[in-house]
Amino acid sequence: MKRFLFLTTFLICGCKYPTNSTKPASHDSNSETIEAITLFGDTLKTPKVVSGKMFDNYMKVKKQFEDLPNSVETIIWYGRRTAYLGHFKNAISIYTEGIKKFPEEARLYRHRGHRYITTRSYDKAIEDFKTAAKLMKDKPNQIEPDGLPNAKNIPISTLKGNIWYHLGLAYYLKGDFENALWAYQQRDDVNTNNDNIVSEGHWLYMILKRMGRDNEAKTEIESVTLDLDIIENVNYHKMCLFYKGLLKIEDLKIMGDGSSSDDVFLYGIGNWYLYQKNDTTKAKKYFKRLLESGNPFSFAYLAAESDWEQLFKRP
Repeated sequence: MKRFLFLTTFLICGCKYPTNSTKPASHDSNSETIEAITLFGDTLKTPKVVSGKMFDNYMKVKKQFEDLPNSVETIIWYGRRTAYLGHFKNAISIYTEGIKKFPEEARLYRHRGHRYITTRSYDKAIEDFKTAAKLMKDKPNQIEPDGLPNAKNIPISTLKGNIWYHLGLAYYLKGDFENALWAYQQRDDVNTNNDNIVSEGHWLYMILKRMGRDNEAKTEIESVTLDLDIIENVNYHKMCLFYKGLLKIEDLKIMGDGSSSDDVFLYGIGNWYLYQKNDTTKAKKYFKRLLESGNPFSFAYLAAESDWEQLFKRP
């Protein structure tokens, strides 16, 4: 399959992926560095960085790191800001160095695990999230601040919630639905808002449907209604409403502009045709469109890539 990986400006799991201007001044990568290799063997290279607020934020935290190299908070934010620029391997190196200094700091494993997912290192991601979960077992949960705040500037996730969410995702991307289900079910204990309910419901519904556990799948999204107040996860909300029959396919507007909503809808609909209708032709149609035009670092893209490789293989 010919894949056109549009490495222009789009969302990377809540982060903009830049296209031109100056590279980061520390933990530099040559512009031809390979950040990840897809399951199809395509190479995704380090982008050049767009000047602007994101780059300014990166430079600010870089200076803070240089002044306070042994501050765990500074290490975390240096890694996060580096990843927001698309320099994922550099971010992983930053977290790895931080773990050497703070081996008991769960947040470092959580964030490194996220970037292992981005770079398709799913086994490493799983180990990091399991370590983070173990370190947090008897500790109180905490709100996780957003690097790119939503419109209401209200953080919607917690550290424990993100650990279990990403662990479940990593298992899902390996096709290990039993463990994916287990991980997302652990997250039930830390679900505190509607955004978490729809994001978890979306993945749990798909997992249970793929496992043939239809009644349980329905139960997971019973509380999702049209009038839920959603701050950030609007697309997951719409997918849950679609699964319940409250929205139709035509209500899921695919704009064709490389937006994050396109990725979520294309994967969700394609997957629905796979497990609900047993229609691989239409499933492949939606997956193919996503793989040709989507963001190669979005969770939906990673899922479509994984499914295609596991279920259809390369044509």
